[in-house]
Amino acid sequence: MKEIFSRRSIRKFTQEPVTEQEREKLLRAAMNAPSACNEQPWEFVVVRNREVMQEIRKLHIYFGPLDTADCAIVVCGNLKRKVAPGFWVQDCSAAMQNLLLEAEYLGLGAVWMGVYPIEARVESVKEILSLPESVIPLGIAAVGRPAIEVEPADRYQPDRIHQDKW
Repeated sequence: MKEIFSRRSIRKFTQEPVTEQEREKLLRAAMNAPSACNEQPWEFVVVRNREVMQEIRKLHIYFGPLDTADCAIVVCGNLKRKVAPGFWVQDCSAAMQNLLLEAEYLGLGAVWMGVYPIEARVESVKEILSLPESVIPLGIAAVGRPAIEVEPADRYQPDRIHQDKW
């Protein structure tokens, strides 16, 4: 529960690198997400090349965390893995959340930057990363060592809970 309540979107990072072992732990956590019919439709592109990160950065004002992130992990859905058609978005979102929680556990900072369903972003990211036609980028996690501290938040809102019926 600690990581769930402590996880915050970190958008500024130090220059200290993320290790290969830490990146692997992030990806292992992501790949242990639940998925419909155990489809596991995810694919991941780890971007460390600064030029590629800056090319992606130019696509949207909210991709600014890529300016200081050590790496970006692009979570994608592979539509060729159709066991449960249409559920790739939920499955890959669960993978992204696992990645973000593992980043918190490891003392890293991360932020989820949305790509899908904005068609222009999807097509631009696909082009920049040379993704196959069947692979759709869901989102990008900018990852690095946090340059800021953000307080945990309790976002529990009892007025949003409905019992049995609305």
